[in-house]
Amino acid sequence: MAKKFPLNPKHPERICWGCDRYCPWDSLGCGNGSGRTQHPAELLGEDWYRHGDWGFDVDDETPADADAVEAKNDA
Repeated sequence: MAKKFPLNPKHPERICWGCDRYCPWDSLGCGNGSGRTQHPAELLGEDWYRHGDWGFDVDDETPADADAVEAKNDA
């Protein structure tokens, strides 16, 4: 089961959003030689999920949900 994708994380620039691994920006685990994949909020703004079909149901996300991904990567 895939991890829940955070809608508006506090510091999206610290994480690569290219797959379900959510690696820290300085330790990319994909091994494909590419750079960090930006979070859609970085590219499209905080309401990015309201426009288009992203293929997931949008629930009201609490800030704690977004911080859980960062806490895992900061450790």
